Amino acid sequence: MVDLLDRWRAAARGAGARPEPDTTRAGEHLLARWREPHRHYHTLAHLTAVLEVVDQHADLAGKADVVRLAAWFHDAVYDPRAAGDTNERDSAVLAQSVLTGLGVPASTAAEVRRLVLLTAGHTVTPGDPDAALLCDADLAVLAAPPADYERYAAAIRREYAHVPEPAFRAGRAAVLTGLLALPALFRLPPLASRWEEPARDNVRRELAALTGDPEETR
Repeated sequence: MVDLLDRWRAAARGAGARPEPDTTRAGEHLLARWREPHRHYHTLAHLTAVLEVVDQHADLAGKADVVRLAAWFHDAVYDPRAAGDTNERDSAVLAQSVLTGLGVPASTAAEVRRLVLLTAGHTVTPGDPDAALLCDADLAVLAAPPADYERYAAAIRREYAHVPEPAFRAGRAAVLTGLLALPALFRLPPLASRWEEPARDNVRRELAALTGDPEETR
């Protein structure tokens, strides 16, 4: 995890955080959150995948380090038993508190908080490239090859092992239906051109399996 910790320190410095050792301690605490045993998809692997997309397309962002910090915090609080957007709201509060404590300017900490909150619904307004990059990176798994997508869906089910099957199917179907209702799953043209159709195909296929409705795949 040394590489991840280095990446955290670099992003924090880029956003105006104080020098060591406080930044390192904060990064270690974040890594501990991402390692929590109840996580099966929202793990360090997901964090790394999101950061990889952000790094690969940092030129599309207004403030790439702010997007990187939002990636670090976007699922820092993750309780599958929490209702609604509680996890996102709590993660956003954590982000603002930690970053302000590290000396990051208040306006920057507030911007990270705003970006984290957007990952609850992945609704991005035009002209907001930082939000677009974060949300596109967060949803990149939807465009994975079918076998990888199925592993992602299975990991989500394990995170919700406490939910009875009928209730899980209904809740997950509602999430997938909401995704399909978005005007676009991906906003940045270089990503949308590659990922939009494969992602929609994956989501429709999972939804059909959950509902038993072959029409969902069309």
